[in-house]
Amino acid sequence: MLPAADQLAVLARGCATIISEDDLLSKLKEGRPLRVKLGVDPTAPDIHLGHTVAMEKLRQFQELGHTAVLLIGDFTAMIGDPTGRSATRPPLTQEEVVANAATYTAQAFKILDRSKTEIVRNGDWFRKMDFSEVVRLCSRVTLHQMLQREDFRARMEAGTEVRLHEILYPIMQGWDSVEIRADVEIGGTDQLFNILVGRDLQKGSGQPQQVVMTMPLLEGTDGVRKMSKSYGNYIGVDEPASEIFGKTMSISDELMRRWYLVLLGEQPAPDAHPMDAKKSLAERLAARFAGVEAAAAARADWDLRFSKKDLAGAGLPEFSPPAEAGLLTVLAAAYDQCFAVKKSTSDLRRLVEQGSVQVDGVKLTDPKSVVVWAAGAVLKLDKKSAVRIV
Repeated sequence: MLPAADQLAVLARGCATIISEDDLLSKLKEGRPLRVKLGVDPTAPDIHLGHTVAMEKLRQFQELGHTAVLLIGDFTAMIGDPTGRSATRPPLTQEEVVANAATYTAQAFKILDRSKTEIVRNGDWFRKMDFSEVVRLCSRVTLHQMLQREDFRARMEAGTEVRLHEILYPIMQGWDSVEIRADVEIGGTDQLFNILVGRDLQKGSGQPQQVVMTMPLLEGTDGVRKMSKSYGNYIGVDEPASEIFGKTMSISDELMRRWYLVLLGEQPAPDAHPMDAKKSLAERLAARFAGVEAAAAARADWDLRFSKKDLAGAGLPEFSPPAEAGLLTVLAAAYDQCFAVKKSTSDLRRLVEQGSVQVDGVKLTDPKSVVVWAAGAVLKLDKKSAVRIV
């Protein structure tokens, strides 16, 4: 292993909070592999870029010779983490959780070293607990302590209900740390309260307290809310390179700089044009999860479509227009069939009137027109979407 101080310099980089650096340095000086916990609840089938921020930190621990413990919350997922929620989450069935967990673990190994990762499931201990053990566990914390959570307090002040099982969630996450004897727990900044509960429960169980390491939350493609499937502002790590590249290119320049920092741990080159910097970011993210060759192809195709304005040679979705249909009907069908996007009539009319809709470079400006389509023609729907007529 590297000297403890050198390890700390690597591991502290990019963290939002460490409680505390002195404790982490002391553990590193012991010269043994630390047990580093990252818990994930498989409440959806896919991992997105937001999840990878903490996973990359876990991978750093692996590379320094420590034990990565990936905890799959197959039991806690049925409750659902209430963190940041303004309402109670709908419960998942065990069948849904099991199916999600299978894809979660497969996708996690796009980041983590499978041979150096210990996978545990908290259902292995929670399902064995009888009710008296649950009562004894709950007696280790106070209601006042649980109600210090900002989201619980805010919901109560707003007159929104907080269900009792939600209050149990931080206790259960904390008990996970006792069961796996975690030396360090990694999580997002929104997990700070839960991880601190784990420290308290470890102390009460006679164990050394885990070090807390929180990572910044990643804003989604909208640049406003944190990345989440429920908000539709996510990029999945299992998506094709073209999707990863295209979605990254859609973000704002300001968000691009934030993603550079959080996902890559660096800043764009100061003399780089924002468009070039964004392309570089998009290609690097696509390469990380879909492969270098696929990422390069995605960038070349994007350049062909948008930078060089050469749609004739690009690989486009094929579309067969409805016979003798008006232009707006054709456009609606193209969006729906080729991009799974529903456009309103007013949105389509606006695209036509502003000159976005083109056939082989010729603008179509009359929303009421009926066009005679030629096979092989390129129908450009907007700045980023086009189809080939068949």
